[in-house]
Amino acid sequence: MLLSPRDRFLFVHIAKTGGTSVRAALERRRWRDPWYYPVFLCSRFSHLSGHRIGTKLPRHAKIIAAQELLPRDWFESLFKFAFVRNPWDLQVSSFHHIRRERPHYLGGHQTFGDFLRWKLDPERPYQYHIDTSITLQSDYLVDLRGAILVDFIGRYERLHEDFAEACARIGIPTPPLPHARRATDRERDWRTYYDDASAELVARHFARDLELLGYRFDP
Repeated sequence: MLLSPRDRFLFVHIAKTGGTSVRAALERRRWRDPWYYPVFLCSRFSHLSGHRIGTKLPRHAKIIAAQELLPRDWFESLFKFAFVRNPWDLQVSSFHHIRRERPHYLGGHQTFGDFLRWKLDPERPYQYHIDTSITLQSDYLVDLRGAILVDFIGRYERLHEDFAEACARIGIPTPPLPHARRATDRERDWRTYYDDASAELVARHFARDLELLGYRFDP
């Protein structure tokens, strides 16, 4: 999550949706934000002392956390936005990311289908780097009653166009998006990773996302 008091925006960072590029593009504006340095210092002192005082919102926090922590009027005055991604494509991206960066989290499952079935097994012990990618994207966007709190939902599939739209609504020039690191070992068409059973497994798990965001397996 990226909060800018100066530019009055809140970016809700959902994992594997292009959020790292969005954060990097907006990061330099924080250096000119007078609130950035006291918040940074408080966060560092908090970390060093071991006594967390909640001065910094976690990277992948849900928007409900900001709604609870920030003054109501100020929260409502922020331009709040996020990016989402087709759940089937997101799972392929997550698999390659974990296999490349944290292969010990694969749990011995080397193929995408085996890993996906194990990953979505409700009996599996919780692991942050795995479970972040199967948390419903809609959970990041809504309050406790299910009402959408963000003002704009961009799509990974049109990242550059929607990022420009978000910047226009913030009222800032659109900074260039850095090129996201692309996995060279994955097929371009994510549909080739699925059979009927694994595609249905994702459809059931992410049913609420599919209903809210309008994604389909075969767009």
